[in-house]
Amino acid sequence: MPHPRPGEIWFAEEPERRPRLSRERITDAAVALLDADGVAALSMRRLAARLGAGTMSLYEYVRSKEDVLDLAADAVIAEIDVAGIADLGWREALCAQMTRSREVMRRHPWLPALMATRPLLGPNALARSELVYSLLERAGLEKARLNAAVAALTYYVQGYTAAENTWRSSQRDTAAEVELRRQAQQYLDSRGALHPTLARHADLGNSDYDASFRIGLETILDGIEAHSG
Repeated sequence: MPHPRPGEIWFAEEPERRPRLSRERITDAAVALLDADGVAALSMRRLAARLGAGTMSLYEYVRSKEDVLDLAADAVIAEIDVAGIADLGWREALCAQMTRSREVMRRHPWLPALMATRPLLGPNALARSELVYSLLERAGLEKARLNAAVAALTYYVQGYTAAENTWRSSQRDTAAEVELRRQAQQYLDSRGALHPTLARHADLGNSDYDASFRIGLETILDGIEAHSG
């Protein structure tokens, strides 16, 4: 059976099957496995075992692992709260929406890479994309400039959070992280004659991800505002 066209899984009516299985249960179990072990560890066999079902029974609800990943991604994208966003000015709204997106990507560290490697055509993803596009349109952007702004915001949030998640997963000892940062800054300072600009500005001891994220986001929004209507 061929893999469905992009988006087909979202509009197909769910078949009536045994009550112990459903597309929702499969999705919830997939999200739990992804949160625990990441995308590489997800398999239809592991998913079936978590549900206490036979592997082949899953194929009565989804056609492939790719469908499962699409469903899982859209399920957690739904956690990006949109309440009150439409009532804000476009810049404040974008700042809030990108910040909320980062919070969800931190809760589900597998999400940034998944979002960057597949079309996001689920209802929750499309609704949030529509919101971002409409906010940028409200700012006065259109066509190529609008799409470039979407890409800048999207890739900034995904890339920043992916790097943050990776660093946090490798640095679980706060004292050891502080010492590592101190040594790195000391080394850089000692090379000031070779790299004077780095020595003047680089702050390797800074571990305030929240503040750095906000400053970077504001910088992008400054650029968008410069081209707004």
